Amino acid sequence: MISRFAVALLILLMAATATPRGLADEQVLNGIAAVVNSEVITFAEVQEMVGAREQALEEQYKGQELADKVKDLRMQAVQLLIDNKLIIQDFNKNKYSIPDYVVEEQVQARIKDQFGGDRAAFLRTMEAQGMTMEKLRKMVKDEIIVQAMRQQSVKDDTIIAPAKIKDYYDAHIADYSTPEQVHLRMIVIKKNGDSGRQMAEEVRQKVLGGADFDKLAEMYSEDSTQSSGGDWGWIDRKTLNDQLTNVAFSLKPGEVSKVIELAGSYYLLYVEAKKNATEKSLVDVHDDIENKLLEDQRQKAQEKWIAGLREKAYIKVY
Repeated sequence: MISRFAVALLILLMAATATPRGLADEQVLNGIAAVVNSEVITFAEVQEMVGAREQALEEQYKGQELADKVKDLRMQAVQLLIDNKLIIQDFNKNKYSIPDYVVEEQVQARIKDQFGGDRAAFLRTMEAQGMTMEKLRKMVKDEIIVQAMRQQSVKDDTIIAPAKIKDYYDAHIADYSTPEQVHLRMIVIKKNGDSGRQMAEEVRQKVLGGADFDKLAEMYSEDSTQSSGGDWGWIDRKTLNDQLTNVAFSLKPGEVSKVIELAGSYYLLYVEAKKNATEKSLVDVHDDIENKLLEDQRQKAQEKWIAGLREKAYIKVY
């Protein structure tokens, strides 16, 4: 199926170069992107779904990269339109129904949410977009059907076994842990013969004498954090190289390091505060994990249901 999508959408991408632009656009939009059982999906429907996102892509990418991004986007849209068509067909096959008042309530809710209840502004926008009330009601009804049918495909009595929650917690313990951290400030003075070390030692003595480390960093430091008083914020043991890390985490809050010589510069480290490593217990995150696993199961159930609809359907992508 994927290979057919690729071929069909490659034709869509190339069509504009085969004929004059205006004619090509018309032919493409009126062309058939796919057939699902006896119903047609047009390229116009694909463009309606992805048009705004394509414009956003054009602002970010160029050339072949843009073409690849657009092709992937359109492939995803065709797949979604096929799935939605299958779901609506299954809804009709089972002779389900949606009351008209439910659709109308949704339409009115959109007017309220998007236009502040200003029906005149709503109608002007509809006219500018070439949208009719009939088409809007059908679109809203289809959305309601797809959402309701997807929910129906999932059993409400799904239960996640406590052992599965524990297994997930053990496998993802890092997600619920915060490593040991220090709030670090740093002064970097580049080597300049003996004068670099001498300056670093003098600055250190000023800190020991009670001078503010951040003020000294603004005066003497020669790295990108100079303007912020040498502030590195909260760091863990993965932020700096091993030598600086070992020194930083050996310091007590309010303590300045000895002068460290490293890679052509001299370093002074100052720890403002420390945080011990923390770890949320299984009890603390039990509900979050359970909800995630439930959502995963619902997603798998929906995918299995959709796959079953595809297997029984005639689907052709052009």
